[in-house]
Amino acid sequence: MLKKLTLKAGVNRENTRYTSENGYYVSDKVRFRQGTPEKIGGWTRISANFFLGVCRSLWNWVTLGGANLLGVGTNLKFYIEYGGTYYDITPLRASSTINTDPFTANGTTTVTVTDTAHGGVTGDFVTFSGATGAYATTWNQEYQISVLTVDTYTITVASAIPAGSYGGAAVVAAYQINVGPATALPVIGWGAGPWGSGGWGVGTSTSYPIRIWSQSNFGENLVFGYRGGAIYYWDNATGLSARGVLVSSLAGASDVPLMQNYLMVSDASRFVFAFGVNDYGSIVQNQMLLRWSDQEDIKMWTPAATNQAGSLLLSHGSKIVTALQTRQEIVVFTDSSLYSLQYQGPPVIWSSQLLGDNISIASQNSAAIASGVIYWMGVDKFYKYDGRIQTVRCDLLRYVYSDINLDQADQFFASTNEGFNEVWFFYCSASSSTIDRYVVYNYIENNGQGVWYYGNMVRTAWLDSGLRNYPMAATDINNVVYHEYGVDDNSTEVTTAINAVIETAEFDIDDGDRFGFVWRILPDITFNGSTGASAPQVTMTLIPMQNSGSGYNSPQSTAGTSYASIQRIATAPIEEFTGQVYIRVRGRQMILKIESNQIGTQWQLGSPRIDIKPDGRRGNS
Repeated sequence: MLKKLTLKAGVNRENTRYTSENGYYVSDKVRFRQGTPEKIGGWTRISANFFLGVCRSLWNWVTLGGANLLGVGTNLKFYIEYGGTYYDITPLRASSTINTDPFTANGTTTVTVTDTAHGGVTGDFVTFSGATGAYATTWNQEYQISVLTVDTYTITVASAIPAGSYGGAAVVAAYQINVGPATALPVIGWGAGPWGSGGWGVGTSTSYPIRIWSQSNFGENLVFGYRGGAIYYWDNATGLSARGVLVSSLAGASDVPLMQNYLMVSDASRFVFAFGVNDYGSIVQNQMLLRWSDQEDIKMWTPAATNQAGSLLLSHGSKIVTALQTRQEIVVFTDSSLYSLQYQGPPVIWSSQLLGDNISIASQNSAAIASGVIYWMGVDKFYKYDGRIQTVRCDLLRYVYSDINLDQADQFFASTNEGFNEVWFFYCSASSSTIDRYVVYNYIENNGQGVWYYGNMVRTAWLDSGLRNYPMAATDINNVVYHEYGVDDNSTEVTTAINAVIETAEFDIDDGDRFGFVWRILPDITFNGSTGASAPQVTMTLIPMQNSGSGYNSPQSTAGTSYASIQRIATAPIEEFTGQVYIRVRGRQMILKIESNQIGTQWQLGSPRIDIKPDGRRGNS
């Protein structure tokens, strides 16, 4: 008897593997299209160049001259990518002539630099100029520092320098803004954590926030800043080699916020918004205060009868986390509520409305807009906002939140892959301090009810931009890749295969009471889109089980009973939907696994059939 395996779209791990019969239970690098699983597209680096640091922010825009630019914010620097080159526009915090003969060598490649009250932290970057005398060429370049004291730090030069003091009396040190942590850093001891936490005399722990940038184009220019830092501006007219500057340093600047947690530029009348800022005349940051500049003026932040600058203080929550812009409003997230900002014009300018309370959001970057709907990841569930706030039904809720590292939640991020109607959420598993997992919500599949699938992938930022042909993502090897480009992993100069796998839940052979003997399988797989020089292939594994839940734990172990592996090489188009494979497996329930790990392979699974003969009720063969 031939049994057709037609399974429900999506992966469901909310119940046992047997309860999820007629569906899928395990996935990695696989998506669903028209109800059936297929391997996701590959990725290719945009160039052979690399940036420094861990990227947490990407932003794409086009200048009036047609230059397609990409802002790249890392924990160490800020870049603009153009034509595959990363241009360093990291702003400076200080630049001045330092101590006479500041370079002290000891015969090694480690050199001590003396600069009174330099203000640096380990990992900062400094560019020296004006050095004279011996080794002047060595000194006059950029270095990363390691701080010794408030007045000294070390640099590492290419070759050992004889002992002595060097540089002369006119060395200028241009210090870039202080670097930030790549992951949350714990702080343990007295004074760490909020007042009252921990027992008397017992040190508690907290953490320094990771370096996260927000950025938005202001016309063809860029406004950007990192969380807790100042507001910076890059003028396209100054060229790609020019550094960003403080907005407060621009001519005519007034009351520019000294610090902020998030920045954006509104489409309505082009206001610059800063969230979590200091109030007018204050140097204290108010996490619930938002301010905006005058219309079409990035410099003017002082409210007056002649302009539209202003501010709002939100009341629900303890801090503003992030904001997103939709067609008719700016949606603002605090750590416990959701607000709507709408442009009213003078004298009110912008008004706020509370949309919902008692919600959560995992991080600044864990919300995304798809087809006009905002989806976001909370600390224990997923939400959406389409005019009203709703909890999104998630078939992977337990899988995600039972194995997650919320201490590193600031790293979590969301983005869209609208070409496939997907919202991707990236997060850290419980045993990882860096992003290593993703979960995808496809909001079109299952007749618009949506389906979920998941996998393992290391990414630190993602941008789905209509200004380039492919979605872009930052990797852990300090480059940007185009996703859905090709079918392999081309993040380095060496092409590697993408390991893609999908496994069904347990399905009954016959009625689950009698044993079935499977002697033939008719695979239904298409390899359209494959590019390899050799014939594409997948491995199909049929895993029989004597009883439901009999010990199979993918991928670490196999079934408690017999185990059969089938390999089928197909040459399109003749064998795409034809062919048969003879096997010998026996069981009450079975699991079907499809896996590929070959360069150039792309596949989509249809409805395979298995040929079954009744084989009694006894458990022994």
